[in-house]
Amino acid sequence: MEHIVTVQDAVTAFADWIEPTDAELDAIEREMPVILADVDLLDAQIITLDRTPTELDARRIRRARRRALAARVALLNHTAGATLPGGAA
Repeated sequence: MEHIVTVQDAVTAFADWIEPTDAELDAIEREMPVILADVDLLDAQIITLDRTPTELDARRIRRARRRALAARVALLNHTAGATLPGGAA
């Protein structure tokens, strides 16, 4: 009989390169409003999957789309403003 040995220790062993860097954590933090707005949009869309959307559902989806778009525009404006020299937009 052959024994099967787990290799989990080799796969999940702690290493410094597994953890996110400070720059990656900062990028996630900057993108968090976009992520949350996308989650809200998905929630609004998921609600309507198993039924005919009502006017309230349609308004909820439109509002969620506008919030997601506004969050993306805000992120792009913040990123563009941070990367342009001299504060030019």
